[in-house]
Amino acid sequence: MDILICDDEPLAVERLSRLVTQLGHEVVATASYGLEAIEMVKFYEPDVILLDIQMPEMDGLTCAQYLRQLDLMPAIIFCTAFDDHALDAFKSHAEGYLLKPVMQQELQQVLDHLTKLTQAQMSTLKQKEDMDESNIKRQQIAAKTYRGVELVPVENIYYFLADQKYVTVRHANGNVLIDETLKDLENEFGDQFVRIHRNALVAVHFLDGLELISSGQYQVRCRGLEERLAVSRRHLPNLRERIQKI
Repeated sequence: MDILICDDEPLAVERLSRLVTQLGHEVVATASYGLEAIEMVKFYEPDVILLDIQMPEMDGLTCAQYLRQLDLMPAIIFCTAFDDHALDAFKSHAEGYLLKPVMQQELQQVLDHLTKLTQAQMSTLKQKEDMDESNIKRQQIAAKTYRGVELVPVENIYYFLADQKYVTVRHANGNVLIDETLKDLENEFGDQFVRIHRNALVAVHFLDGLELISSGQYQVRCRGLEERLAVSRRHLPNLRERIQKI
């Protein structure tokens, strides 16, 4: 794939260029700030841009917003030393968020995922997004952990459980915490998750049934999980309706 690198640190550009070449891809151009990157994307039409976030004149997030307006939109992979922009990055529909120093294996995983996505496919995706922006949903949830930024595929999530300030994301490989509201998650993923309690959303495709534990008290059962979640009386009718449609 043809790759453009945008970073205001020459050493970072040099290192990323070396990694890209070692992985069998081509660096078609480099830029040191956002405006320059936009012009080079228009000229070189790369498949991918490796984009820093904190840069002079125009930061990476703003640059990404402009790139999404192009007819031939490159896949965007953020490469940054900071982990606190992950949520904003994926809201801009980035394909990856790598922390510096970028490891070759991590870069390879993201690029391998993109290899089959041609520019024509990316452009088609953009057109679909523009037709109905309100229906855009993330494919992954970004969470900050001790390992850095962890990306959890939405399809692997059993449930979201709110607890005071944070929301626990229970997924196939464990738990992570995210700083989002349950209401926002319900608005975004309402067709994939159903509310069973004021503090819980459960993935519809993992629902395995209801269990009566006492007079009028129910709990929900999920495939592949031993734990059960309480169902409030308020949300019981809607939950039953969703289960019947499965």
